[in-house]
Amino acid sequence: MFRTLGLFFAMVSAVLFAAGTQPPRAQENVLNLYSSRHYQTDEALYGNFTKLTGIKINRIEASEDPLIERLRNEGTKSPADVLVTVDAGRLWRAEQMGLFQPITSKALESRLPDNMRVPNKQWFGFSARARVIVYNKDTVNPADAQNYEELANPKLKGKVCTRSGSHVYNLSLMSALIEHWGEKKAEEWARGVVANFARAPKSGDTDQIRAVAAGECGVAISNTYYYVRIMKSDKPKDKQVIEKVGLIWPNQKSFGTHMNISGAGVLKAAPHREAAIKFLEYLASDEAQAYFANGNNEWPVVKGAPLNHPQLASLGTFKADNLNIGVLGKNQPLAQKIFDRVGYK
Repeated sequence: MFRTLGLFFAMVSAVLFAAGTQPPRAQENVLNLYSSRHYQTDEALYGNFTKLTGIKINRIEASEDPLIERLRNEGTKSPADVLVTVDAGRLWRAEQMGLFQPITSKALESRLPDNMRVPNKQWFGFSARARVIVYNKDTVNPADAQNYEELANPKLKGKVCTRSGSHVYNLSLMSALIEHWGEKKAEEWARGVVANFARAPKSGDTDQIRAVAAGECGVAISNTYYYVRIMKSDKPKDKQVIEKVGLIWPNQKSFGTHMNISGAGVLKAAPHREAAIKFLEYLASDEAQAYFANGNNEWPVVKGAPLNHPQLASLGTFKADNLNIGVLGKNQPLAQKIFDRVGYK
């Protein structure tokens, strides 16, 4: 009898193999990660995950937009389990391409604030950076630049510097302003900012801060981690930059300072789904939150997560905008149209 059953199961297995369908087996103890975060300190973040779980991370790194395009081209044949990238706008774009799958996790729901979880549960924010106003202490009265609105005030004519209006950081800011003010007021603001440009938008946020210190501009918009990166530098030129500029947390009496994120989602075709979910849950742990802060000068998003970062702490407390990160993506097409209409290149 046992011999007959053995022959039967052998025949079934052979038929399944011939048909291209094999019996289910346990997933490999690996995670295939596509990341646009190419910071050296993230090595410790990933290494700690492997140490805690035994799951090996295979990583592919590339710039944000090419990485998303690669995932789209790979489609259902992609080996990737998780996408980690910066800015809500890019994560939203990946969602619109159908790259993510929804994830239900009690750990993520309990650890992450509501605004760091998009309603469809496809991607999440794990660290935050603020978009602030930097001003020249010698040429600008900080009282004249306490809010984003004042960047469009004629008082600052010829004094405003920013990077390109087509850059996702500025599109995310504009998306937030559209949500708070409505399209008409947001467009009026953008038109006023363009009228106040000290020069045509160019370069990155670090260059805006340096331009303010050099007197080329009176004020600029920058993400905080660029500012803190200069603060941490031992170079005499960088020390001089920080001495000449000040930082303003915009809109403290209204909706708060605009926040953007580094975030991640589990990909639709993820071959190691369980490992992918464990990785996202790990990113919400106190240990991982500390890596984000100390590695790239970003704020933890988990309430109560320790912040042992002297430069970040020295910036003080502030009121942050608590818009859901999904809104920052949803409004981006309109934000780009407005910038195009007003000549914010």
